[in-house]
Amino acid sequence: MRPSPDRRTSEPPRRRIVGMRRLRGMIRKEFLQILRDPSSIAIAFLLPVLLLLIHGYGVSLDATNVPIAFVAESPSAEAVSLGEAFAESPYFNVRKLRTMQDAVTALTTHQVNGIVRVRDNFSGILDPSRQAPIPIQVILNGVDANTARLVSGYADGVWALWLQDRVRQAGGEIRPPVELVSRIWYNSEMRSRNFLVPGLIAVNMTLIGALLTAMVMAREWERGTLEALMVTPVSILEILLGKLIPYFIMGMGGMALSVIMAVGVFAVPLRGSLGVLVLTSSVFLLVSLGIGLLISIVARNQFVAGQIAIIVTFLPAFLLSGYIFDIAGMPRAVQIVTHAVAARYFIAILQSSFLAGDIPAVIGPNLAALVVMAVFFLTLCGLKSKKRLD
Repeated sequence: MRPSPDRRTSEPPRRRIVGMRRLRGMIRKEFLQILRDPSSIAIAFLLPVLLLLIHGYGVSLDATNVPIAFVAESPSAEAVSLGEAFAESPYFNVRKLRTMQDAVTALTTHQVNGIVRVRDNFSGILDPSRQAPIPIQVILNGVDANTARLVSGYADGVWALWLQDRVRQAGGEIRPPVELVSRIWYNSEMRSRNFLVPGLIAVNMTLIGALLTAMVMAREWERGTLEALMVTPVSILEILLGKLIPYFIMGMGGMALSVIMAVGVFAVPLRGSLGVLVLTSSVFLLVSLGIGLLISIVARNQFVAGQIAIIVTFLPAFLLSGYIFDIAGMPRAVQIVTHAVAARYFIAILQSSFLAGDIPAVIGPNLAALVVMAVFFLTLCGLKSKKRLD
């Protein structure tokens, strides 16, 4: 039975879930708000540049020009030659001291990070008639265990190369029982910056994405402008989308700026496709923006929202994402916690895209995890948002 003309005219028109006209109005309002308060522009574009420059140049896992003391108990030609080999190495900054007492004083006062001590019988190192090996003592400052391990490896390398050169000059030849042929893939120069900068982009965008949206709803509550929105026909979904879309565009701009700096300033190779990078970055940014929006909805205070955003995003992303500390080396309970850190998945994608290219076995599972997290946080934002004033 067809409804009568009077009944059709008396029914209110059906509202769309998202009205494009109202949504465009919300987005325009938010962009005008951003232009009036440029702090969001600074967070989106200036903060990633500053963080990349500070951490990109300041954080390095390479040990170069490490100060060490070289002590030769007798000034033999072999001892002098070995001291020059250490001095020519780019990994060491050598201080030649006369006594072990001076070297120990330099080590305990942190003037040097290690001591290479050559005994007075070192001149007979190549004498085939000697009965006992001649030790070279290497003492390292173990306070920084990572640097100590690197210095120990570098010292072994300098010693091995010097010994091969001296044996070759004497007309002999060293034939090791096994010949080790090593190949380093993806980062053949072994630059720690190639490894750190992609991870740093993920850590920075975690913080920036959360900070961008952590203020928006709280700011509306503090200024009392959200009450005005509540009495308009705009739905809560349109309000959330109107808050989310402008900051998503700004976040992608900051992401593009970070990638350009990684390639142009830090010379990190980008071997993956831009399409995969844009897709994965978009999903990751939705996660970060969703976390920030959820914080803003719950906190209703800009200062509190900013503090919570830093604590729940930046610190876990910095410590538990594999950016610096290897997740496999963490205790099992902490490894389980790292699965809740979105930066963990994005760092794996970025390191693969930058250094190895598009590897589906790496990108697929990590992208799926980010999609699940994005859906979870954005759905939670919708459930926690009510169009009422209490």
